[in-house]
Amino acid sequence: MSLPKKTFLCEKELTISVISGKWKPMILWYLGQQETRRFCELKKMLLPVTQKILTNQLRELEEDLLIHREVYPVYPAKVEYSLTEHGKSIIPILEMMKKWGDNYKQSVVGYEVEIKDPNWEQIAEQS
Repeated sequence: MSLPKKTFLCEKELTISVISGKWKPMILWYLGQQETRRFCELKKMLLPVTQKILTNQLRELEEDLLIHREVYPVYPAKVEYSLTEHGKSIIPILEMMKKWGDNYKQSVVGYEVEIKDPNWEQIAEQS
């Protein structure tokens, strides 16, 4: 697959570009916890994401070769998503982001954070 040429100032900018998007880190995280997930599963896990936004974020992750989309020739349509090797390699980065966020929210006086996804917390702590 030939990807379009993109220019970045450094590798950090490239990494941020690939995972930037409100839902992308969580999509990657959830796909990393189970080998495959269907669209409707991801949508339920990521409430209040809209179908359009989730579709766009999944497409971008697929274009960046972080996830694989498998379409099965059945009716009703069955589509499953899974991480590629590149996608799997970003899970430790997401774990570090979680730890950094924990430290940040505890050290910044007056900064209040509500964690809406207890599964993210539980899964990350098991790592």
